[in-house]
Amino acid sequence: MNRVFHARIAAGQYLFLSLVTFITVFCMWQKHAAVGVFAMLLLVFTIERLIHTTYTVTPQGTLELYYGRFARRKTLLLKDITSVERASSMRVGRFAGMRYVLIHYGVMGQSVALLPVKEGEFIRLIRERME
Repeated sequence: MNRVFHARIAAGQYLFLSLVTFITVFCMWQKHAAVGVFAMLLLVFTIERLIHTTYTVTPQGTLELYYGRFARRKTLLLKDITSVERASSMRVGRFAGMRYVLIHYGVMGQSVALLPVKEGEFIRLIRERME
């Protein structure tokens, strides 16, 4: 059975959405239609990507990374994953700017950072299926 994990929205993403929304409204208010329409399209693409990002672990031994309708789906084989760990960006004492799950895979040492809602359960499931 497929196990689907949804992505959480980080604080920086909320800040980006607020900034693009402000730019859109300001440009429309000032009658700069071309820039306003471009900012509006950027806002639509960003919201669609944030809402529809999922990470699916399948019984066939794959991890599917889906970033919305406008992006290409990425599939990783669980046997190619070398390590799964919790990581964080800049830390100040106990506090971190952003926490994420870092997955290393492949021969070339590639990695991908994921933001699942239930990090602990996601890491546990990946480690179980890797073995």
